[in-house]
Amino acid sequence: MDEVQDLAEQPMKKAKMQESDEQMLQQANNADSSDQKAESSGLGSDLPMSSEIMPCTDYISRSSNEYTSQMYSAKPYAHILSVPVSETMASYSGQTQYQALQQSQTYAVYPQTTQAYGLPPFGDASTSPLLPRAAASKDVDEQSRKNVTGKNRGKRKADSSSPQDNELERVFLWDLDETIIIFHSLLTGSYAQKYGKDPTHVIGSGLTMEEMIFEVADTHLFFNDLEECDQVHVEDVVSDDNGQDLSNYNFSTDGFSGSGSNTNHSSGGVQGGVDWMRKLAFRYRKVREIYDKYKSNVVGLLSPEKKEVLQRLREDIEMLTDSWLGTALKSLLLIQSRKNCVNILITTTQLVPALAKVLLYGLGEVFPIENIYSATKIGKESCFERIVSRFGKKVTYVVIGDGRDEEMAAKQHNMPFWRITNHADLVSLHQALELDFL
Repeated sequence: MDEVQDLAEQPMKKAKMQESDEQMLQQANNADSSDQKAESSGLGSDLPMSSEIMPCTDYISRSSNEYTSQMYSAKPYAHILSVPVSETMASYSGQTQYQALQQSQTYAVYPQTTQAYGLPPFGDASTSPLLPRAAASKDVDEQSRKNVTGKNRGKRKADSSSPQDNELERVFLWDLDETIIIFHSLLTGSYAQKYGKDPTHVIGSGLTMEEMIFEVADTHLFFNDLEECDQVHVEDVVSDDNGQDLSNYNFSTDGFSGSGSNTNHSSGGVQGGVDWMRKLAFRYRKVREIYDKYKSNVVGLLSPEKKEVLQRLREDIEMLTDSWLGTALKSLLLIQSRKNCVNILITTTQLVPALAKVLLYGLGEVFPIENIYSATKIGKESCFERIVSRFGKKVTYVVIGDGRDEEMAAKQHNMPFWRITNHADLVSLHQALELDFL
């Protein structure tokens, strides 16, 4: 089979792909006949797999020194997860084309400039390429929030759905670290080891980004208060919010202690617990407001000096990772441009630092805050259950990640799983999306 070239340069013809169905299917079967079995239909079936995978998660620690010296060892997997898919996927054609995209081993060279992949412009929200797609949903969401009175604000359900949710056909569930961005493997040095980069430079960049993440989380998103009372979703405590005007509210003097101990909940009896939960809800409401305000312009939260540091750091990391984020963004933006699809983020980072991370990497417009979930407390499988409860069982779910957690959660929920282990997997993903196989 001819080598698959970068889709942006030489688009594939579906007809050509279909003419070679039987040949590519035979190649797929011969490549791993002992492990792979052909499915009658299905998007995630019999996808060949790299012989190694780095089992990194979205973990982010206060004490980097505890693990920067540790290196992840590659663990072999027999084959990519084969998942029977729901009837909603039966209409897909080109299963063997999808397999061929995963099998291809030749890809275009990645450009070193972030502009080549349309990274969000730094500090200028007005020119962001993400704005046109996000504008409509943002207007609807903001208007609906304005229409919520103080009286019924606390009665909104968590994971509330927007009107667009009812029109969805496909939901893409994304992992964050080592899938969309490279972060944890920067800190451990495993990325430098795998790709032959200068470990000192790589680890240093990772530590600098980690420091900025916690600075934004602590300074602007109340992480000092919320670290011990982490939530899965920003609206999980909204029922305790009485809608009080927070314009002149002083969070530093309201007596809130975020240790999460039983004492904080019960020191004043029932009333003490209610008061504590109300103050907790106020903080998460404010977190949402800050995220929404700065998701297109995170530098508005930073000093001029830190703004320059972040700009250089993002460019540096993009260069060190051979435009990893820019490559992932091609798929994210393509999905976002579809009216019947949505991107959802499920990360094992705690919710507040995860929000800071998303902002600092320029992903705020790709992931509205209501589409971000933290699996730290309940695990990814339970997060998937919540998302299915939110969007329903009629839509098709596609899981994209690098780790065992999301792989097993996808299998448990009968969802197709696309594994990301290297740049080639990201390119194949974009090709599959652009050819409407996903």
